[in-house]
Amino acid sequence: MMAKKKGLVVASDAFYNKIQQMEPMFPTAKGEELNSLAVEVIRQSAALGERLHPVTRRGVVELVRTMNSYYSNLIEGHNTHPADIERAMARDYSLEPATRALQEESVAHIDVQRLIEQRLVENPEENICSQAFLCWIHREFYERIPCEFREIKTPGGDINIVIPGRLREDEVEVGRHFPPAFEALDSFLTRFEECYGNVNLGEIRKVVAAAAAHHRLAWIHPFLGGNGRVTRLFTHAYLVKARIDGHGLWTASRGLARNRTAYMGALASADEHRHGDLDGRGNLSNKGLLDFCIFFLQTALDQISFMSERLELDGILRRLEGYVGRQVSFGELPLEANYLLREAFLRGEVPRGEVARITGKPDRTARRILKNLLEKKLLTSDSERAPVRLAFPTKVAGYYFPQLYPEGVETTEA
Repeated sequence: MMAKKKGLVVASDAFYNKIQQMEPMFPTAKGEELNSLAVEVIRQSAALGERLHPVTRRGVVELVRTMNSYYSNLIEGHNTHPADIERAMARDYSLEPATRALQEESVAHIDVQRLIEQRLVENPEENICSQAFLCWIHREFYERIPCEFREIKTPGGDINIVIPGRLREDEVEVGRHFPPAFEALDSFLTRFEECYGNVNLGEIRKVVAAAAAHHRLAWIHPFLGGNGRVTRLFTHAYLVKARIDGHGLWTASRGLARNRTAYMGALASADEHRHGDLDGRGNLSNKGLLDFCIFFLQTALDQISFMSERLELDGILRRLEGYVGRQVSFGELPLEANYLLREAFLRGEVPRGEVARITGKPDRTARRILKNLLEKKLLTSDSERAPVRLAFPTKVAGYYFPQLYPEGVETTEA
């Protein structure tokens, strides 16, 4: 018997319709290797950024959100320059329609990530694995993106429109994978919630669950479009709730995007059916899920290590001084600007009345230096009289945090 749904014609038994077909939910082999990786993720993420002043850390977190949006959308083939994202965050959109659409998509990702974090602060007991929460992520994201990004072309050439927050009502094909039948999505999502939303999971098990759930949600493919973004935003929520997000200072998307071929290959391998009696006892490949979890946790450790190196105190102060020195050579900044930027980094905030003391200059000269730094957006403040704090505009990302973005993408001043 064949099934046809809006241009997709396949054997009806190709679609999964029983929740047992999603097993195993956790890898059942090489537990020691996975546990060791999980322990390292917990240990290193807890130490990430612990020497940063909380105010300075919040500024870096904002930069990381932008980076997460950039890389998550890049995985989907949408390349938006970080400078364009920064302009869009200030509501300065391009007049060119294609660029503006990408800007709106990037801002949507940042806004939804912030909403997720706010929701978890307000309700720490939020069931992030529930169908309601997943649909909420999808709705918030798709309500914010341009209409053209809601259009999905079927294999038959028809155009379907993605409805924000609504589970798909069609059968779909993702590469060689046929996700569960749309009529069975409720039962698969219920099983997903029961397994990964189990409040009794231990700390180590939660780390493994973050990796396994990432694949299984992508495998279910609950929405007509946007499944990749929703999966990565969900994974961020899972890491936050499990308290392994390193205070918001690292993101898996950077590592996944920089190893996109390996990422897609690992996802596809975990889609496969069991390969004989030595490949677990579930319907799906235990080895495939194990390999994906190992890949994901190794990627997480690599990204935590990357940010740990970038946030090492002496290193970032040297790079900050080097940036100022470069601007001094161009006549753009006075040498004393370094003292003020350094103080803001270390203390979090600097009262305006201390600027003269910090720079060692008379009040009028000190005020001029401060004004210059604020105009160049190297410092920021909540009001004209409020203390100033270090800012992290895109133009300095390549100096303060080398390799944060791919080579050729980092935007720096001349």
